[in-house]
Amino acid sequence: MSADAVQIEESWKKVLNEEFQKPYFSGIKQFIVVQKAKGKIVYPQGSLIFNAFNLTPFDQVKVVIIGQDPYHGAGQAHGLCFSVPYGVVAPPSLKNIFKEIKTDLGIEPPTHGNLEKWARQGVLLLNASLTVNAGEANSHANCGWHTFTDALIQKISEEKAGIIFLLWGNFAKAKNILIDSTKHFVLEAAHPSPLAGGAFYGCRHFSKTNELLKQQGKGVIDWSL
Repeated sequence: MSADAVQIEESWKKVLNEEFQKPYFSGIKQFIVVQKAKGKIVYPQGSLIFNAFNLTPFDQVKVVIIGQDPYHGAGQAHGLCFSVPYGVVAPPSLKNIFKEIKTDLGIEPPTHGNLEKWARQGVLLLNASLTVNAGEANSHANCGWHTFTDALIQKISEEKAGIIFLLWGNFAKAKNILIDSTKHFVLEAAHPSPLAGGAFYGCRHFSKTNELLKQQGKGVIDWSL
């Protein structure tokens, strides 16, 4: 798959051009083609695979939240980690994120789970895998997406400064080796999933993020939806 064939925002296209030229990236497309040929449904739809990048251009990234892979239920995935489209019930992890925001900042949980407003303010909502088979969590984890997203995390680390990385859960925490903590901020917490037994609560990452942005003279994130 050539760089020109990738429907992605222009600043990201330049930053990631080398990755798009590599054989593994063509392999990702071929993997998805094969899955569909086997009768698998792949989420999200093609036009939304790079939604996080299209809503948060490289030049505007202030915060990075790293998820594992897209939701695998019908209608849930739309290219932003933890987010669901309007009209779709917020999954348990997202509900727990909203609870923490209320405790941290006093913001009432929204009536929807669409996080596009965060993305448009510079919060890159990045899944390590950008696609998944319907009903099969982590089914695209080994097709090359992790190579791609690891490379882009490193690009952000190398080419920017003062980015706040929010790493929730062990999978995300393992990405800290890709980040230069001498010039970026890394905040770690348990995963917001109910499986973590509430260990996410009290991390106060949302107020801490805004404090770090203020210290740098950057605009804070309005976490309300």
